[in-house]
Amino acid sequence: METRTNINKEVNVTALYFHNRRNLKSFPKRMEYDGRQYEFVESGMQYQITKDNQEVRLFDMTDGSATYRLKFDYGQFTWTLVSISRSIFSFSN
Repeated sequence: METRTNINKEVNVTALYFHNRRNLKSFPKRMEYDGRQYEFVESGMQYQITKDNQEVRLFDMTDGSATYRLKFDYGQFTWTLVSISRSIFSFSN
């Protein structure tokens, strides 16, 4: 089971890294949210969305314990933390 908390607050992405030498895709590596720094451990997933001539890119990133959905808005040049998801395991006997 997974719990998702909607955040929808602007955050600072303080580091990026690049993946795939041929296409050179950038991913967030570290962000600041609510006075804490979060460092992501793998490349995650990237989605590009265009609606009404507005382009945004969504990223699903993990720090090893939670998954963070980030949105980069090309028009505003801002990062938004959309949600945080955590897995909850329950064991039955």
